[in-house]
Amino acid sequence: MTERALRSLDGRVIAVAGASGNLGPTVVHRLAGAGATLSLAGRRAAEVERLAGAIDGPADATAVDLLDDAATRAWADDLARRHGHVDGLVHLVGGWRGGTPIEEAPLEDWGWLEQLLVRTVQHTTRAFLPHLLASGRGRVVGISAGQAQAPTHTNAAYAAAKAAADAWLLAVADRVRGSGTTANLVVVGAIVTPAMRAEDPGRDFTTFTPAEEIAEAVAYLSADAAAAMNGQRLTLRGAA
Repeated sequence: MTERALRSLDGRVIAVAGASGNLGPTVVHRLAGAGATLSLAGRRAAEVERLAGAIDGPADATAVDLLDDAATRAWADDLARRHGHVDGLVHLVGGWRGGTPIEEAPLEDWGWLEQLLVRTVQHTTRAFLPHLLASGRGRVVGISAGQAQAPTHTNAAYAAAKAAADAWLLAVADRVRGSGTTANLVVVGAIVTPAMRAEDPGRDFTTFTPAEEIAEAVAYLSADAAAAMNGQRLTLRGAA
């Protein structure tokens, strides 16, 4: 691989929402390795600050309540003001509740999942869209799940929330069509991270989607090489 390919995100400023989650470290290290300048947001300042400090490249960290519309807009506006442009938004906020037959599952699960998986997508995309459109090469990348398209009854609330988030991001793709900015989804199954392998080295993770593959997909969709992709689902091995 050429140095140019390795540094495919040179000059890009990318915001990562939910950077301190399970998937976050693998993705942000890959983006940093490709040359991106990163702004990492999470609920706990200490976690995102520790992650930013471990990255080989420019990165800042901030604690942002993504359920607070004004706080999310302040994060976006401050990032654009400091760097002059914002070129990417990667949404990694995740969570799961399920495993109960649909007629027994507590509807409170839906309220929790809707806030976590849908409202954070709404707030971040609305906050960053003006800056991404101004960039002329903005990228929005979200993480989807096979359940969004093929729901099972024990995961009804989770599947419905992921489907709603997908619909919102595909609507964002329609909004930016023809502008040079794009919005796409990476569809995954159960995720295995390097930390999970280290904690349970004897477990069979062959049906899982490796975090490293997700990170590669996110880096690709964030780069100029994916300029022709908009409103697409990139499905990785292991997606159910």
